[in-house]
Amino acid sequence: MLIPYDQLEPDTLTRVIEDFVTREGTDNGDETPLEIRVERVRHALHKGTAVIVFDVGHQQCQLALRRDVPKEWLED
Repeated sequence: MLIPYDQLEPDTLTRVIEDFVTREGTDNGDETPLEIRVERVRHALHKGTAVIVFDVGHQQCQLALRRDVPKEWLED
């Protein structure tokens, strides 16, 4: 299920993004400051190239590239 990023409280959205960009394996040696990485993700969400996916089975949110999400999820 997709969660429209603009329907989240700003603080909640920031925490979701920070959780994503600080996960082990997401930095790949990138020493870019956290604030810049958060803004990059926020920009991708705004442009529509990234989406927030809620995994019902695991009860958690994930960020994904729009191109990697099943097309039927995007039709709603």
